[in-house]
Order: sequence, then structure tokens, then C-alpha cells
Amino acid sequence: MHSNSGTFNQVSDVPQNNNFSFALTSLTSLFFMWGFITCLNDILIPHLKGVFDLSYSQAMLVQFCFFGAYFLVSLPAGVIVKKLGYQKGIVLGLVVAAIGCLCFYPAASMHSYPVFLMALFILASGITLLQVSANPYVSMLGDAKTASSRLTMTQAFNALGTTVAPFFGAFLILNQAAESLSAQASAEAVQMPYIFLAAMLLALAAIFAWLKLPNLSPADEIELKGLTTDTGSAWQHSHLVLGAVGIFVYVGAEVSIGSFLVSFLAEPSIAGLDESEAAKYIAYYWGGAMVGRFIGAVIMQKIAAGKALLFNAVIAVLLILVAVFSSGTLAMVAILLVGLCNSIMFPTIFSLAINGLGKHTSQGSGILCLAIVGGAIIPLFQGLLADSIGVQPAFFLPILCYFFIAYYGLSGSKVKEITS
Repeated sequence: MHSNSGTFNQVSDVPQNNNFSFALTSLTSLFFMWGFITCLNDILIPHLKGVFDLSYSQAMLVQFCFFGAYFLVSLPAGVIVKKLGYQKGIVLGLVVAAIGCLCFYPAASMHSYPVFLMALFILASGITLLQVSANPYVSMLGDAKTASSRLTMTQAFNALGTTVAPFFGAFLILNQAAESLSAQASAEAVQMPYIFLAAMLLALAAIFAWLKLPNLSPADEIELKGLTTDTGSAWQHSHLVLGAVGIFVYVGAEVSIGSFLVSFLAEPSIAGLDESEAAKYIAYYWGGAMVGRFIGAVIMQKIAAGKALLFNAVIAVLLILVAVFSSGTLAMVAILLVGLCNSIMFPTIFSLAINGLGKHTSQGSGILCLAIVGGAIIPLFQGLLADSIGVQPAFFLPILCYFFIAYYGLSGSKVKEITS
């Protein structure tokens, strides 16, 4: 994974002590937690669909509210982090996420889908604050040249969270729900798991409030990168704008596939699995992304990022075509293998998009974070498709997304000279 780390200029007044390795270890736990919580949505969707008797498109409002928060909260979160600094931003993000988890209790007691959606929005707002604080913080903790490898490492722990979560969700939510007789009792199956998560988040918040971490703020980042407030804009760079579209369709496709996995594997023509069994297979999908990140980090030191992206996107298209047109084990294995193709896409698109932005790197990075809203919109459209033409054919939508990613890897990511 190539990165813009070349634009850093380390300055002497940033604390260079062994505290960095301790700070990084602490931050890694955050990446794990938000990966874990985000992936639980894939369990929540089939669960709430059954409890409230929803259509596919109504069930996808779970992802719409969750990823919609990224879009609405990213910019205000940036302003808050600028005022508070990274460490206080992290503590605030953890507290907000914990409040979101606690809201699941009244949502289940009231048996209200809108209250569930509100709880998810609050939870996702906290996670957005965490993302905005933790990502740049990790890249600043230590030598600039190794910033991208630090981010890749913490991202791998994020993927570990998404790999473990399906087992937790299948066991505590779907198994409980399957055993309960009433819809009310079934809804309440989410109460204890989310209270447990809230307790974990508040414990982390207390730890991060108490930790003595290097006191860096976004002002240091501007100094580190040698940025100035010159004229011009990141929007003038076509490879950034196309990269933002790439992030939009990538996150949309990845989230859509994850959201529909339980329903897809429950189809009689595929595997006919019950929900709590099917949920465990989600771990293979996200686990593939984790394994692929470790492999990708090695391979991509030898292969150009654009070529690797093109290759993975083409393989993803072929695998989904197999999943749409075949049945049984072949279709099941094909769709799960897409996770392996996804592995390198986010960091690769991200680094290609901010390549050569110089002083506009921060602005470009903000634009790419807003593009994560694809995770709110594309699953909703796939839900509408699934309601009208069925779950299996609805996977044509992610195919279109991966076609765009292939184009971006092939030529859209090339940096063009700007003529003023």
C-alpha cells in the first residue's frame, strides 16, 4: 500500500519517545472495537427483518442510518477534534457510541424499529468521531515513512473485529431470538449484548481519559506535513474525485454483500441454512478481507497499486457472476471469496486518490471520508432490487460497483497535470 507519507516533514517539537508503542497498542483496541460493532449490523439486519416483519429495503435502513451518520457527522466531528485534540476526541467518540448502545434497551422494550434506527445513528456518530480522531493520530505516532504500514496494521485489527463479531452475534442474538416464542422476546435478544458493548466502550473511554498519550492536535499535523493554506482545491484533481466515487461504490458493495449474506445463504437453492448458522459464514467473508490485507501488504511492495486494484476488482466481478448464475455450494463459496478481493481495496483507493495532492491532502482525505456514505445508499438500492427481483439477481448491483473500481485501477487513478 503506497501512501502520501512522503509529504510529511517530521518536526522536532513532536514528542519522540517510547510512549508511541504504548499509544499505538491502545489505539489498536479501538480499531478492533469499531470493526466489531460495524459488522454486528450484518447480524442485526436479518434479526430485525424477522422481528418487525420488514421488506428487504426496510431492513436495509439499518445500514442507511449507520453509514448516513458518516456523511452527516464527519465534518462536524472534524471541527470538534480540531478544538479538543485527538485524545479527547477519542474519549468523546467512545462515550457517544456507548450512549447509542444503551439506546438499544428502550428500543427493544418499546418494540420500535424507528427507535432502533435512532440508536444505530447515535452509535455510528460516536464511531465517526473515533475514525476522525484515531486515523490521523495513528499516522502521526512515529516516523512519517512508516505511517502507511502503521495504518495497515491497525486496519488489520479492525478486520479482526469484523471476523469475530458474527460468532458473537450468532450466539447471543440469533440463537436467543430463535428460541424465543414472541416477537417481543425476540426483539429483547439484542438488549444484553449491546449493554455489554456499552460497558466495554465506557471502560475504554475511562482508560483513554486516564492514559498519558502524546498530546498531538490537528495543528501539529499541518506542521508535520508542511501544509500551507494556499489557494486551489482538492476538487481540481480528477484522480481524487474519481477516487471518492471509488470509495463510495466500494464501501457500498462491501456492505451490501455483507448485509445480504445471511438471506443469500438461507435461500433454498443456495444452502438453505437457518439464520444463526448462516451468520457464522459472515466471518469467512470478513476474515477473507483480514487475511487479504496481510498478504496484500507484502505483495503490494512489488506490484503497482493500480494493477493490484484492477486484478482484484475483475476477480470480484467473476465471483459474483458465479454466485448469481449458479446454486448450492459453488454459489456460496464464490460469494464468500469476494471478501478476499475486497481486502486491499479501501487502503489502495484511498492512497491512490490522495497521491500528489500536496497541500490539499487533508481536504482530499475529508472528501474520501464523506464518500463512505456509499454504505448507506447502495445497500438500500440492493434492498429495493431484492424486493422486486429476488435476493440472488439483486447482486448485479455490486457487479456494477466493481466494474467502476476496475476502471479506476486501470486509468482513473492516474494523476493528471492541472492547467490553471
